[in-house]
Amino acid sequence: MSGNTSGDIDESLYSRQLYVLGADAMKKMSASNVLIVGLKGLGCEVAKNIVLAGVKSVTLYDPSPVVISDLSTQFFLHQEDVGKPRAQVSAPRLAELNQYVPVSVLDTELTPEAIAAFKCVVVTDIPQQQKLEISETAHQNNVYFISTETRGLFGYTFNDFGKDFVVVDPTGEEPLSGMVANIEQAEEGVVMCLDETRHGLEDGQFVTFSEVQGMTELNDCEPRKVKVIGPYTFSIGDTRGLSAYTRGGLFKQVKMPVVLNFKSFKSALEEPEYFYSDFSKFDRPAQLHVGFQALHAFAAANNGRMPRPGNDDDATEVIRLANQINDAWSQKTELDDKLLKQLAYQATGDLSPMVAVFGGLVAQEVLKACTGKFSPINNFMYFDALECLPIGFEPKEADLAPVGSRYDGQIAVFGREFQEKLSNYREFLVGSGAIGCEMLKNWAMMGIASGENGVIHVTDMDTIEKSNLNRQFLFRPADVGKLKSDTAAEAVAKMNPDIAGKIVTHQDRVGLETEVVYNDEFYESIDGVTNALDNVVARKYMDQRCVFYRKPLLESGTLGTKGNTQVVIPHLTESYSASQDPAEKQIPICTLKNFPHAIEHTIQWARDLFEGLFTQPAESVNAYLSTPDYIDKAFATVGDSVKIETLNKIRSFLVTDKPMAFADCVAWARKNFEELYNNAPQQLLFNFPADAVTSSGQPFWSPPKRVPTAVTFDPASDLHIDFIMAAANLHAFNYGLKGSRDRDQIKQLAAAVTVPKFVPKSGVKIQVNENEDPGAGVESDADGLSALVASMPDPAEFAGVRLAPADFEKDDDSNFHIDFITAASNLRASNYGIEPEDRFRTKQIAGKIIPAIATTTSLVTGLVCLELYKLIGSVSRDGQTVRKVDDYKNGFINLALPFFGFSEPIPPVKTKCNDSEFSEWDSFDYDHDITLQELIDDFEKTHKLELTMVSSGVSMLYASFYSKKKLESRLPMKVSELVKSVTGKDVPAHTKWVMLDVCCEDAEGEDVEVPAIHVNVRN
Repeated sequence: MSGNTSGDIDESLYSRQLYVLGADAMKKMSASNVLIVGLKGLGCEVAKNIVLAGVKSVTLYDPSPVVISDLSTQFFLHQEDVGKPRAQVSAPRLAELNQYVPVSVLDTELTPEAIAAFKCVVVTDIPQQQKLEISETAHQNNVYFISTETRGLFGYTFNDFGKDFVVVDPTGEEPLSGMVANIEQAEEGVVMCLDETRHGLEDGQFVTFSEVQGMTELNDCEPRKVKVIGPYTFSIGDTRGLSAYTRGGLFKQVKMPVVLNFKSFKSALEEPEYFYSDFSKFDRPAQLHVGFQALHAFAAANNGRMPRPGNDDDATEVIRLANQINDAWSQKTELDDKLLKQLAYQATGDLSPMVAVFGGLVAQEVLKACTGKFSPINNFMYFDALECLPIGFEPKEADLAPVGSRYDGQIAVFGREFQEKLSNYREFLVGSGAIGCEMLKNWAMMGIASGENGVIHVTDMDTIEKSNLNRQFLFRPADVGKLKSDTAAEAVAKMNPDIAGKIVTHQDRVGLETEVVYNDEFYESIDGVTNALDNVVARKYMDQRCVFYRKPLLESGTLGTKGNTQVVIPHLTESYSASQDPAEKQIPICTLKNFPHAIEHTIQWARDLFEGLFTQPAESVNAYLSTPDYIDKAFATVGDSVKIETLNKIRSFLVTDKPMAFADCVAWARKNFEELYNNAPQQLLFNFPADAVTSSGQPFWSPPKRVPTAVTFDPASDLHIDFIMAAANLHAFNYGLKGSRDRDQIKQLAAAVTVPKFVPKSGVKIQVNENEDPGAGVESDADGLSALVASMPDPAEFAGVRLAPADFEKDDDSNFHIDFITAASNLRASNYGIEPEDRFRTKQIAGKIIPAIATTTSLVTGLVCLELYKLIGSVSRDGQTVRKVDDYKNGFINLALPFFGFSEPIPPVKTKCNDSEFSEWDSFDYDHDITLQELIDDFEKTHKLELTMVSSGVSMLYASFYSKKKLESRLPMKVSELVKSVTGKDVPAHTKWVMLDVCCEDAEGEDVEVPAIHVNVRN
């Protein structure tokens, strides 16, 4: 943050994170010094995430020398670093992540004085006794303490944030709000929401009110505690002493701080409380609590050595120690020797996906400690992913033993044979943004594609922007403007030279237009697909490709502190597209145009206005000037009202309102101000006066409608000049004129503009509800249209003239785009008495910016990579046993609450056809280019079904009702010939398989649903 010294926040860098945490939390972070103890993979992952987040400083402590096995997960260590101090080597590489966060090394001992200098201390890979000493010092000095470890597929984290720790915002959700329909005068005053709108409140939350008429004592009242009565009603306590409610009003949730008390690490070891990450493993946390203590007891008795991988003697000793600890414990638990044996076997295991999960989780807990934003884990959280072990896995000590390789931490868990499988895996990564960067880093550490036959394909058409640097950690400031896929591949090849030359980069968007690149041969050459996308359209397309080629798909996404993962396995689970989120609710046109009642409405109106003033007219002018017979071609299918509106715009921009200098642009902006914020409200009130009533006798201006007021231009108003400046500069941009930021000059020019006094017109139609024609108010007589067409200028007079449309770009703060939308929206809000919104929030809504933070990305990617382990180890060595669907996990997490939810993937829906069943994964495959007649005969013979219709894409190839002549010509044709005959085009050279959709009938003439048909037309 330009940030850490001046108190300002670099919005161009932190914008996506600011939408997660808010400015107050970011400022608290910029005053927080953090100490990380232990710089193996987990410590480095935590440090990476909090450096990206933007704390004041990060100090590292780990004087131990680098060993080769550290490279299993520590992505900032290289082979040549072996023997050097971990912290010294890591510090400069971590510092590159964020210019605003100094990263230093603590080169003294961990004395109480040293620890007391920090806001938060995170300890990772140190002996238990040292952890206890540090934790006691931290507890006594009000330093927030976090302890975390991963051991193979096991891990835990623990928080001690001391006494009276204040959580200022437990959830991070936007405060709920809504319109009030009625409030009772009663001992338990019941509030009823307008139009049966669900309030979404919960018992114990608090609300305040505004704009209430009658019961005015509630306006801006002290927060009142809510008791939920039903989805549309809630009570707020005694309202008998208040005035009688008459109408109107808004409620708004008030976030109340929560005070928490934490036990010290020492106390919590004796009296643990658990945050459950997976309720299907409810008995695991207590056992693992004992098991981790047994590991440390083993290490203490063996000069710091952890149990050897797969060594039964060491495992037996760990089990003995665990039982000894459990017997002496006040909270005895039932221990499973098999679980403890696995923990002992994996004690030296170091897995990048587990490091990513805990590194993201713990880093978020650090940010909670520094800011009080979101609810921290109170006490212990244990997590394991034992189901990742390969099917039929019976490890032998020799197979798990270290071999002096960078993958020894992974070999200790999965063995050398599995490492060989990983190294020869062939995966397609779609997207190399935030999730894509993390995915590539994890794959590099895991050794994916490092073998002779392995390959990673990665595609991303985007270039790197400054705002990416806060989350997409493979990129540096010097990379801004470079291609993401190339830069990411180069960065991870440096992390693990074994994959250098194994990553094939592409810059092609996935879609129909690139199937020549990602063709049959391409998909047949890969083992699976991982999506790292940010839009549903591309996700669904890739899902369709994976279903067609029967490839597993790993899907994930994040939204602020929330994340989800989904695993899609051929024949075993439903596809991504099988389940869909509800469609996003659209704002009715009449609400946007005439009756806004929320800031979101005015922002969307301003966003549409931007297009209507600075994009669409310039595009229409260019089309008019460059397209012969433009009027006939462009308006062939639209009504007269649209023609008149468009032609008037073109004529205005080319003739009547064409500016010659910037002063003309200011005058144009001033006239638009008058029309939008003075004249339009006056016309609306002329049509519907403030005291108007409906046909049923109810006030027309009843909630949610708000009575507008006209705004009179005031050159002394900053908001008014903001609008004029932005609009004038954007208009100048359209014409290639030089703009100006001189507010005094613009103020003088605007004040000098004379605008005619507005007189409302009779007969103007205004859309009142959603079902009315939105173009009802536009004049559409044929004579007027003919006269307008006749008055249009001759394009030949404007040879070489082109306007510059303003293509909306939210992240360029110098282009006036967000400035205009903010000013236009807030002026509209002032018309309707709506609370205005600042530029930052307006930018998020108008730009549809998805909040994002590195912590969530790290954790979600780790969960995806755990599922990749399962995929690669899904079949036993003898091929007889296959992983079941309940081994896989779809994940749902919210780090703010925190919440972890895991579920089994849903099996695909099966449809019965005669005596067999099929799902979306099935098809009837023909390995040669058969004729239509052969296809019909085969269906009748093999499936006892009559083909009644065959189509390819949108082209009908066959129908039983076709004429005899047409059938005679088509039946002998091969599928490839038939497609060419009907469409007039050859099957593309890159396409091997043609998909046919068919309709069938059984012997009784009933329609029967069958899978698609795939025909290999190249055979």
